[in-house]
Amino acid sequence: MAQEVFTEITKLEEKLQKANLPPDLAEKAKDMLLRLGRIARIGGNFAAEFESTARYLDWIVNLPWNKKTQDALDLNNAQKILNAHHYGLQPVKDKILEYLAVLKLSSDSGQGAVNPDSVGTNNQRKFGRAPILALVGLVGTGKTTLAYSIAGAMGRKFERIPFGGIGDALYLRGQSRAYPDAEPGAIIKALRRAGSKNPVILLDEIDRVADEARATIMGVLVELLDPEQNAAYSDHYIDFPFDLSEVLFIATANNTTNISTAVMDRLEPILMPSYSDEEKITIGRDYVLPRAIIEAGLPKEAIKIEPDVWPKIVRPLGFDGGIRTLERTINTIVRRTARLIVSGEGRQFVLTEKNIQEFLAI
Repeated sequence: MAQEVFTEITKLEEKLQKANLPPDLAEKAKDMLLRLGRIARIGGNFAAEFESTARYLDWIVNLPWNKKTQDALDLNNAQKILNAHHYGLQPVKDKILEYLAVLKLSSDSGQGAVNPDSVGTNNQRKFGRAPILALVGLVGTGKTTLAYSIAGAMGRKFERIPFGGIGDALYLRGQSRAYPDAEPGAIIKALRRAGSKNPVILLDEIDRVADEARATIMGVLVELLDPEQNAAYSDHYIDFPFDLSEVLFIATANNTTNISTAVMDRLEPILMPSYSDEEKITIGRDYVLPRAIIEAGLPKEAIKIEPDVWPKIVRPLGFDGGIRTLERTINTIVRRTARLIVSGEGRQFVLTEKNIQEFLAI
């Protein structure tokens, strides 16, 4: 039994040696293994200590301490990606392209010019960086999909952290290993999934956190978004600073009322406009309907919608600032068409003012 115990410890040591950890953290991990060996020799509660140590080592060796992706900051390509996935929104696209231009210049000059007055007391040089975007607008106006497009345009990994209903800052910050079921917070988990220290991380709906935890969660957000602080972000479980300065954070919100002033000071809000009926017709006809037909496995010519029918499709129940209702309506049309085709009632259907109610949701 003793031999098996020390064999397991040796495996952990080999795992640690192969990892490229920061020197201080590697030394800390070695001390944990030495302690584990002492417990094994004196016959303490080895099983619990081994499980805790092995789990901690698994987390730290799989974090991207030095791994990152190469940015592909081509503004022409970025514009093509934005146009391919989003109709209209030109002022918003211009803001994003300006933002990417700043990142490109900073990257080309070595992460920005050094400001001699901004050398910190810890002798760390502070580099210039673009402000953090906050996409603010009604539900369904394309905030989340724009964040995906930004990540695609930059060639970076993408992770999303939903903030809706979060009731504890520990969800973000993690819990101390003193607790049996402790685990890292959502930020560290996102970095491990991304496998990169410079992903795009979407902080989705930061205005919808639970009221009782709003103050503490906003405090964590200040640390995440402040370039003076996030170079040494501390997760309670990892208990070692992680450099988040190369992470591109993008926040979304329906409104800014419930976001603290300290957080807003670190964001650059971009207002997402509501879509007009004319824009929705174009989006429905050229983007949503073709995609829905492909996803349903229907032939491209299975559905034809006459031009004078589109106003009833884009506004079946009244005004809607976003396009989610439009997407649901079109998906209903596609599903009902699919049923008719499978039932053998036809291969192509033309939607007119006379029959449109048969395809719309009741």
